[in-house]
Amino acid sequence: MGGRVRGGSAPASAVAMEAAAQAMESYRGRDNALRTACYASRLFGGLLVASDGPQRVALGRRLLLLSRELGGCRTVLRLFDSLSVYLQCREYGLGAQEKDSIVRWSSVIINAADQLYYPCEHLAWAADTSIISIQAEGWWTATTLLWGLALATGVVRSFRALLLLRKRLRKSENRGHVQVGDSPTFSRKVYKMEVRAEILNIISNLSDLGNAIHWMPAGFLWSGKFPDWLVGLMGSVSSLIGVYQMSCKKDLRKDL
Repeated sequence: MGGRVRGGSAPASAVAMEAAAQAMESYRGRDNALRTACYASRLFGGLLVASDGPQRVALGRRLLLLSRELGGCRTVLRLFDSLSVYLQCREYGLGAQEKDSIVRWSSVIINAADQLYYPCEHLAWAADTSIISIQAEGWWTATTLLWGLALATGVVRSFRALLLLRKRLRKSENRGHVQVGDSPTFSRKVYKMEVRAEILNIISNLSDLGNAIHWMPAGFLWSGKFPDWLVGLMGSVSSLIGVYQMSCKKDLRKDL
């Protein structure tokens, strides 16, 4: 048998596997993987359940069950997120360092909604599992409302950030560089990266907001109207954007 070939560039599959393994070593990486698998299972499960043929329907139901279990796993893991979210909110405070008031107060609202979301979800989960004797439905509704508020406010903040970026670009065109944030000069490449990040944030937040409204109490807009495959599709879009953004952050850190 021939010896193992050494040297040269690694195959693309090996690089992808190594990147996936590194991502799974972190909590955020595992959560992104769980979220993507959860919504993908719901997407394909919903499509199969709606199709013809008993075998496809049976497979679709198993995928929907898998999606529910993965979602429950993420809920349990979020029991340990409260402290990190609190520390992030405390560090930002009232955003006195922000120059734009819309960005500042949008961020404060998002932080407040996130801070309230976790204890409400913890109580809802504890009620569902009969750890405490309270009605879970009201707490689940509260978590959905807070999630929707954070998402809608995030869309507003990203649109404002885009307007500010374009305004800075116009001011900087005659100086031969692009001024972004507090740094004196940024390349046009960095400017485009900032714009792309905000556009992706808008798409991601709107996708999740569609699902959040679907899970709102009956009678509110399209609550309860989405089929399983559409819930899975919207969640898959935002999940894949999250995976992409996480990958971009890693590449950026390597370049620094």
